[in-house]
Amino acid sequence: MSSDTPIDTAALLASLQERKQWVCWREEERDGKPTKIPVTPGTGAFASSTDPDTWDSFDTAIGYAGTKNADGVGFVLTDDDPIVGVDLDDCRDPETGEVDNIALNIIERLDSYTEISPSGTGYHVLITGELPDGRNRRGSIELYDTARFFTVTGDHVEETPTHVARRQDALVAIHREYLQDTDSDVKSQSGQLGAGDDQSATNGAVDVDLEDEELLEKAMNASNGSKFERLWNGNIAGYDSQSEADMALCCLLAFWTGGNHARVDQLFRHSGLLREKWDDVHYADGSTYGEKTIERAIANTSEFYDPDARDDSSKASSRQSESSVTSSGDEPAQNHAYLVEKNRLLTDRVDDLEATLKEKDERIDELEATNEALREQLSDCQEALERRDQSSNPEMDETGAADSDSIWGRARRFVGDNN
Repeated sequence: MSSDTPIDTAALLASLQERKQWVCWREEERDGKPTKIPVTPGTGAFASSTDPDTWDSFDTAIGYAGTKNADGVGFVLTDDDPIVGVDLDDCRDPETGEVDNIALNIIERLDSYTEISPSGTGYHVLITGELPDGRNRRGSIELYDTARFFTVTGDHVEETPTHVARRQDALVAIHREYLQDTDSDVKSQSGQLGAGDDQSATNGAVDVDLEDEELLEKAMNASNGSKFERLWNGNIAGYDSQSEADMALCCLLAFWTGGNHARVDQLFRHSGLLREKWDDVHYADGSTYGEKTIERAIANTSEFYDPDARDDSSKASSRQSESSVTSSGDEPAQNHAYLVEKNRLLTDRVDDLEATLKEKDERIDELEATNEALREQLSDCQEALERRDQSSNPEMDETGAADSDSIWGRARRFVGDNN
């Protein structure tokens, strides 16, 4: 949306217009990419989705966007309102209006107020409900309920309601289906439903039909059980980082679960190593740190526990599985696979640091924008004071040179020198 395309206020819900939770935004290029920067209606200073002092009424926001000092308006989601925003990116062809199947499925199931995003390549759906715990974004799908501003275009999708509907059940189902489950989970579940299919098709894995308690007991009583127990309890002694310990435990769990991705994830979440990073998106394809760790652990596990085989052979396989990719903590890493995996972990650490640096750079850009806005305000104040001085002192010439030795003249020179 731009100021040349005003919002159709009739299509926007009165319940949103009544709230003083509106900001404006303008598009700026950051790191070679167009970025929507939130600004305070009326002043143009940088706005924050967590600072109510930088928000204003709908009318004020619309009025400021109409002055061409901003490119559009946005609604700030907070803990004080029941609104959940569903952001569907890169799912619509702006030329043909064609929508991909996943986005269409989500829009139809939510059946609430939906509009086309400013770029024309996505959709924003507004509903009321409570956002489930867990990750809130995956790939091109994002869910937000607080500390976020949602651009509002008024470009309403005709087939959808003109009100914000409560869709808690649909929200929970979509959150579980599109943001929580993994491809491996789906494959595993479909494998369980298909007669004669393997539970996991990875590396010749087998079906391990054991209860969790029995499986964990076997793992802790194996020849490397003490190592398993230490990791299970969250003890990372002997490992260079927790990421290496995470991989070590996942490799052991991959062996004992027969390479079942979903079950490795389920068990890991009950271990002492679980941390918030597990569900953080770390990869361009939308995969989380936990998903990739499990995926790599299974891929690097060459043998799996077979409940029908002798215990001795299963313990030997367990030892081989762990040593193929991890350091045991009291044995040196002597094989190529371990070194490759360790190098990958270091690379991931570099990626994490680069992502953190990028966030800090964006924050610096925001502060610089705020600083620039303040400089402009200061400049306006200086000009106003100069005009007032000139009008009150007829003897001063147009350049103000006659008052160069006044207190104001010296202050003005000081400000200029420091800029």
